[in-house]
Order: sequence, then C-alpha cells, then structure tokens
Amino acid sequence: MSDPAILATQQNDPSFDDVWEELRWRGLVHVSTDEAALKRLLAGEPITYYCGFDPTAPSLHLGNLVQILTLRRLQLAGHKPLGLVGGSTGLIGDPRPTAERTLNTKETVAEWVGRLDEQVRRFLSAEGENAVRMVNNLDWTAGLSAIDFLRDIGKHYRVGTMLKKDAVASRLNSDAGISYTEFSYQILQGFDYLELYRQYGCVLQTGGSDQWGNLTSGTDLIHRVEGVHVHAIGTPLITNSDGTKFGKSEGNAIWLDADMCSPYRFYQFWLNTDDSDVIDRLKVFTFLSRDRIEELAEKVATEPFRREAQRVLAHEVTTLVHGADATASVVAASQALFGQGDLAGLDRGTLEAALRELPHTETGADATVVQVLVDTGLVASLSEGRRAIAQGGVSIDNVRVEDDAALIGGRVDAGGMAVLRRGKKTLAGVFVR
Repeated sequence: MSDPAILATQQNDPSFDDVWEELRWRGLVHVSTDEAALKRLLAGEPITYYCGFDPTAPSLHLGNLVQILTLRRLQLAGHKPLGLVGGSTGLIGDPRPTAERTLNTKETVAEWVGRLDEQVRRFLSAEGENAVRMVNNLDWTAGLSAIDFLRDIGKHYRVGTMLKKDAVASRLNSDAGISYTEFSYQILQGFDYLELYRQYGCVLQTGGSDQWGNLTSGTDLIHRVEGVHVHAIGTPLITNSDGTKFGKSEGNAIWLDADMCSPYRFYQFWLNTDDSDVIDRLKVFTFLSRDRIEELAEKVATEPFRREAQRVLAHEVTTLVHGADATASVVAASQALFGQGDLAGLDRGTLEAALRELPHTETGADATVVQVLVDTGLVASLSEGRRAIAQGGVSIDNVRVEDDAALIGGRVDAGGMAVLRRGKKTLAGVFVR
C-alpha cells in the first residue's frame, strides 16, 4: 500500500507541457531510443512501462531511488507502471565492473524480494486506472527448462553483439574475466522485457545508463521476435561535482531502509550537498516545481551562506523516503544538538542515531569527563581537557561542566547517552555502559 504522506508531496509541475520535456529538464535522459517517437508516445494515450530492481541487498539505495522517482513521474503523467523485483535475476546479479558477484542463497534472495517489493510500492500509487503492478521474473523463469530457454530465447542472440556490451567488454579485459552465469544476464533481462510486452503490452523500460546494454537487449529481442519497436530510457549515473560516485561515503551506500541508514544520517547526507550539486539534486530527487527550483538556484548564487537549497533538499527527500514525522524528529535533533532546542524532548532512537554520526565513545560511569574529552577526540590531552573545563568551554547536554575531576556517571546514568560539547560547535556522543 502506498504511503499517503509520501505521495501527497508528489505533484505534477504545471510549467511543463509534457512529461518528456520534464524528464529532460530534470536531467533524467542520458540516452534513449528514438527521442521523437518517445516524445509522441508519452504525450499520447497511457502506456505501460517498467523498471527492474534486483535483490542483491536487503534494501534499495539512492541509485535505485532515481529510477523509482522516474517511475513516479511517469505515473503522475497518467502512464501505467510495472515494478519488477528480480527473483530470478537476483540469483545471478548483473556483471560488476571488476569481479564476480557473491551468489546469495535462494532463501536470502526470496526474503530480499519481499523487502524491495515493499520499498518500491511506497513510492507509487496503488489506486486508479494506472495503479502500480508489482511483478517477479521468477514467475516466468522458474518453470522454464534450460533447453527451452536456449531454443526459444537464446537463438535470437549473437555472441559478437553480446561481447560488445560495455559491462561484458570491461570484464573480458580484466584479470577476473567473466563467467557464463553473469555473461547470460543480458539475455535474462531481455527475456523479462519480452514477457512484460506479451503479458501487459509494456513498451518502455527505464534504467541507469550503465545498464544500457541490458536495456537494449530487450528492445532488440522484442523487435526480432514480435517485429515491434519498443523503447528504453537510460538515466545518467549521478556523480558529485568532483567526479566521485554519488551516494557513497567511504564505501557505504546511502540505503533507503531506516535500519541500514538512519533518517538522521540520511538527512545530514543531503544537508551536506555541495553548492555546485544541490540544484541538480533538487531536480532529480524532489517534485518541487521548476519555478521553485529556479528560485532556490538564485539563492545559491546570491546567498550561498544561508544554505537554503540544501535545507529544502534535505527536508524534501527525507520526507519522501522516511515520512514527515521522521523528518521533523531529525530536524529537531539537529537543532537541539547545536543548542537551539530541547535535548530532553528528543525520542531516544533519533538521539542515538544522531550521536553515532558524531565522534563518540562508550565508557564506564567511573570515567572522568576529562578522559572522555580525550577519548572522543575533542581534546588532544588530559591537560588540554582540564584547561577547556576551567575556561567554561565544556558542557554535557548543554549544562556546563565546572569540576575537572567530575565523573561522567555524575551526569549520565548507566545505559544512558549524552551530548558532550567543547565550545559552541564541537560535539561528541557519549554512551555510558
């Protein structure tokens, strides 16, 4: 069931005459089949379209969110979305650039299928004539024998063409090579498109531009088998202005699951967006109107120190993914941590998530505040910590520490947590065992 709080924030933008122009303005079309034909198609009667998500992890991430929101934009324009979660392709995984994927058990993949199915549903309306339909490619592959698959589908593929696909070519030129398992992935994805065309009249697939070889595998297969031209759109890979891969922080993806990436961390990720990236992020990840985004672009140019665009971005995307209540909690936590709100009024889960994003330490109740200052890195030595306390620059939960011999247990109960502050803006978290 779709989340009304999330869907309520997603509105059509009246400044666009058609969804194709909106997709282009938002920078969501990196490569596509015939542009003129797509523009006509999307401006006409409702079509059925799809995007696939493989359960290679227990949650989707920000790269997947680009595709989900693209599905939603097309749905808002009246078209009919199919959300495919790959119960069969998830058992294999598409080829990575460097090495073979670790194959997960069937039980694990089945569990992840359910989790991803639920995540995708939250962003798409389940009501009306163009309600989302979720499908699983295991339904049409589980009973198919290898012989039938090779005879009916494999015969339409040419190895020379398959070898030219970027994902395959890069692996062939690497030390790792590529197994037949991952080499065959593009055939499976093409088969998915063929089945969705046959069952639902699906004529458009969206995906990341790095998947273009797999996307065109399906368009080519349908043309060979059915004699019909269908379409594909490849969205650009989102990177930061410095060229680094978007959504990665020291190798950790920004997940959509709150248990894998707390709403506080999620909000802070967007809040820290660089000025040079924030407008592009607003276009891709929010449903704000063109006029509003252009207004924020002006603010970035004239008053960048206010970081209004970043605050709007963080609020909008966190609300989309985690809901209005969670967003309100993390905003309150951000304000309280920097002395602009009541720490005691925060719920424990939000406070803990916020503190774990700061430098933090776990300690016993008999530790001195001075030692905890050192352990959290707020000072370099015990003597520096004593001077900071003597100068009135140290507080716990916004209450000043005046005794340099004070024990942390005198301020925080066992099993508790607190905000340790040096000066106005240098913070750390303390967890008392």
